[in-house]
Amino acid sequence: MKKIHVGFLLSYDYEKLKLAIPPVYKGADRIFIAMDEKLRTWSGNTFEVDPSFFEWVKEFDVDNKIEYYKDNFYIPELNAIQNDTRERHMLGLKMGIGNWLIQVDSDEYFIDFERFVKHLRKYDCYLKKPEKNPIQFAGFHINVYKYLDDGLLYVNKPTKLLLATNYPNYKNAKNTKERIVYHDTFILHEGLARTEEELELKLANWGHMHEVNMTFLDKWKMANKDNYHTIKDVFYLEPGIWKELGYLPSKSLTDLKKLVANDPNLQIPKMKLFFRNFGQWFKHSKIKKPGYKPYYEKYFNS
Repeated sequence: MKKIHVGFLLSYDYEKLKLAIPPVYKGADRIFIAMDEKLRTWSGNTFEVDPSFFEWVKEFDVDNKIEYYKDNFYIPELNAIQNDTRERHMLGLKMGIGNWLIQVDSDEYFIDFERFVKHLRKYDCYLKKPEKNPIQFAGFHINVYKYLDDGLLYVNKPTKLLLATNYPNYKNAKNTKERIVYHDTFILHEGLARTEEELELKLANWGHMHEVNMTFLDKWKMANKDNYHTIKDVFYLEPGIWKELGYLPSKSLTDLKKLVANDPNLQIPKMKLFFRNFGQWFKHSKIKKPGYKPYYEKYFNS
């Protein structure tokens, strides 16, 4: 116990796992890849996985850390985000309570996983009785908005994402709604940085598909290096969350890391982290919550 366990969800964009797994491989004690036993998305659509992907995993996994977890992750009575939440809960249980449970999506790439793990280890005392002291950890997305022929567009402000917990009582995707500890860990996120065809496939099968403001797609299609500074409010749910775009004349992961390090718009002030963490500590120290039973519990054996 008290291991660093990382979980991924395998779906139609499984090829991106070839980029997401390597940054966490060395620092993880165990890596789990969850996949529906009938290769279905949360919306019930089926997909195929090229056998070459499994060959890649086999060759890459030199330390025998990677384990597949196959189960029924699609329940027709649940919508996409409910199936999303249910799968993450089941994966968390598979990963083992008593360990740090880190869930990363296939289009999310850690910039410095070892630094995040070092921070997480400061809270190992929370692994003793996790059900009594649930806690979750957040970092920040650097959102790659769109790849261009000669570079890329990105959202010029980082956004919060939840990364880890000691107790997987997920209530909405990766959110347990327990106390959050914020850390200036950055994750490159390729959520929208796909071809138009790939993006439309994602939207049709995504956990938030029923919430998407489809008008954002028109902005995404028209955005380029010449007009990006005139395009505002580009988020796919509530548009104003992503207010402005930036441009980088490169697609290199190394250059993206330098961008994060040098762009003042992408920095998280230390005082901001302090007050966020203090606020979370104060809020949750005053609230005694009743025991939570997930709505999807009756579907565990489906």
